[in-house]
Amino acid sequence: MALDHSRAPVLEALAEYHAAQELSYAPPGHKQARGADPRVRKILGDAAFYGDVLASGGLDDRLTRHQVLERAEELMADAVHATHTFFSTCGSSLSVKAAMLSVAHPHEKLLIGRDAHKSVVSGLILAGIQPVWVEPRWDAELHLAHPPSAADFEAAFDAVPDAKGALITSPTPYGSCADLHAIADVCHRRGRPLVVDEAWGAHLPFHPDLPTWAMDAGADVCVTSIHKMGSGLEQGSVFHLQGDLIDPALLKTRADLLGTTSPSVLIYAGLDGWRRQMAQQGRALLDGALRLATRVRAAIEEIDGLHVHDRADFCGPGLADDLDPLPVVIDVSRLDTTGYRVADWLRTHRKVDVHLADHRRINTQLTHADDHGTAEALLEALKAVSAAAPDLRSGPRVDVPAPSLLRLEQKCLPRDAFFGCTEDVPVQDAAGRVAAEMLTPYPPGIPTVLPGELLTEPVLRYLRTGIEAGMNVPDAVDTQLNTVRVMKNDKG
Repeated sequence: MALDHSRAPVLEALAEYHAAQELSYAPPGHKQARGADPRVRKILGDAAFYGDVLASGGLDDRLTRHQVLERAEELMADAVHATHTFFSTCGSSLSVKAAMLSVAHPHEKLLIGRDAHKSVVSGLILAGIQPVWVEPRWDAELHLAHPPSAADFEAAFDAVPDAKGALITSPTPYGSCADLHAIADVCHRRGRPLVVDEAWGAHLPFHPDLPTWAMDAGADVCVTSIHKMGSGLEQGSVFHLQGDLIDPALLKTRADLLGTTSPSVLIYAGLDGWRRQMAQQGRALLDGALRLATRVRAAIEEIDGLHVHDRADFCGPGLADDLDPLPVVIDVSRLDTTGYRVADWLRTHRKVDVHLADHRRINTQLTHADDHGTAEALLEALKAVSAAAPDLRSGPRVDVPAPSLLRLEQKCLPRDAFFGCTEDVPVQDAAGRVAAEMLTPYPPGIPTVLPGELLTEPVLRYLRTGIEAGMNVPDAVDTQLNTVRVMKNDKG
């Protein structure tokens, strides 16, 4: 029987809660905004507090007999062609860990694209899983990584046949995508599951002109951040499951192990409402977004010194298999400056915030929420920064090594390095030592250095010059990288 996507169980239950004028003697302590500081209420508005109720014993009864969350998750699964869906209020950082722990146990091997997000590395540290790194497809000219190919995973399974499964990130934060159909086939011929970190792909199921959605491509688990390209609130994530290679009960227990016992009903409501919006209007909304992206891309290409990366740049032999056009990735290198300086100038002088910046690019992602007004504001800001380029040309530059020099040797498990005996050494003495921390330019959050990797001078120089040029490395113990945390017993 077809499900009714006009329903939104979480939102409906929240409306019923307010209509019944429930009187709570349980958390949260603000008690429907009454106890909140008026200065906070003035900024946040009372609606935020009205939506902040207990999930069980509030939104639902103490035994969750109305199955509010379960019904919302069933509708989400139906909307995106999955068998099971689980909501997370702890972001995709939790969801991807739950998926990893469902595929591999401590000391077992998992094939992972080396362009994985830091949350994947955190999962390795927590679980003690042994990563088998699959190299991304490096564009040496643009200094950019695209997802590994099916052939790359095939070769990795051939070399490590006891690997328990594979994990790939697609789309990347730059919008480049893998051939998930082919990679799923590589995994399934061996009876192994494929996990796709599709945090940037919440919109993909809802329009045929977008890259293939992981569930349609045959992936076993797909992790999606609804707040990134959808209409959910920050930390709103879902993970979907299909097939018989992963037990849904096992996946749920792994999520329960990591998740909070006090989930945010506000975030649940955002997930539920977004699903309803996209199930009913997604095709039309994304039609508009794609038309707008086409126009914006063409207009940016006419601005002096700017180039929008398109399929000709990102797709082809040795590169990505597909491209999402909504992340509008702009190369600013012809302005003779860095993406960091352009991003800072746009925020300071035009109140425009970009998604990410690197040594030569900015990413100005568009979604279904954008319109003619926001597009024009972006274009005017980009014209202004182009005109201001002479003022941006001075300043430090990033020493980006060749792709072969970026790849570090894994000397021990990330878990062993992270939890081992450590010491902080001056950065000039760190080459040849084994890192005991992650060093991650953020955003997008893909670690350059992992715990357990052997540090080299070119990589340390890249990070140091990056920080001097404006790179943010927030997970380092010393965020200025004057010192580096290394394993104490790594010598000899």
